[in-house]
Amino acid sequence: MQRVRGISGSTLKMIAMVSMVTDHTAAVLLGLFLMRRGIYSVWNTSPEYINELLSYGSVGVLYVAYQIMRMVIGRLAFPIYCFLLVEGFQRTGNRLKYMSRLFLFCLVSEIPFDLAFYGQAFEWNHCNVFFTLFISFVMMLLWEELEGRCPVILVRWLGQFFIFAAAAGLGEWIGCDYGAKGIIAVGLLYLFRKNRASQIAAGCVAFLWEVTAPLAFIPVAFYNGKKGWNLKYVFYIFYPAHLLLLHFLYLKFL
Repeated sequence: MQRVRGISGSTLKMIAMVSMVTDHTAAVLLGLFLMRRGIYSVWNTSPEYINELLSYGSVGVLYVAYQIMRMVIGRLAFPIYCFLLVEGFQRTGNRLKYMSRLFLFCLVSEIPFDLAFYGQAFEWNHCNVFFTLFISFVMMLLWEELEGRCPVILVRWLGQFFIFAAAAGLGEWIGCDYGAKGIIAVGLLYLFRKNRASQIAAGCVAFLWEVTAPLAFIPVAFYNGKKGWNLKYVFYIFYPAHLLLLHFLYLKFL
């Protein structure tokens, strides 16, 4: 068989998983460790503040590590998952099954998410990223249904805009991870899906609110359209599992 150059979907997924674990490890463990050492402004990235902390020795170095893990490495995961969601929506042979799987893991992942980030089994103001992906998937499905059923372009566009706004509003209302901004980003990636260069440009614009997130589209640019290894359920299981592990490590060592 002729080898296809580029990055497969499974490789993109692995890059996103490493990025996600790096981000969550810093958020759940390292950030709390720093706060217990008296560093409460974990998002302060001014040169003056960092230089002051570095004078404290190892705590300052850990603070810099926290920033790199969250603000650089950790920002790659979600844009890649958004791109893969759009790809999966187009390529899946059973959208109902795909949608059902997303919703199932919305429920399965919620307690691990709340335990890891809020220290309690139920935190009603925020919910995990599977809700963001699920709402985005339903939005794309409704867009496609409307496109196939409504021949009047203006009416179709107005309907799609209403669905877009409703999905973004729902994401913000239920407090899903990344909220309306995440759902809008998926929408833009879907709208520009027919041209990879335009899609990448749209993705970079959609994630400008996170300065380093557009870097995620560097590996996306090398995506070769191939599935790669069969990792269909790996991410689904890995997401709640690694959150539970982080919560256990927090209880054990912090």
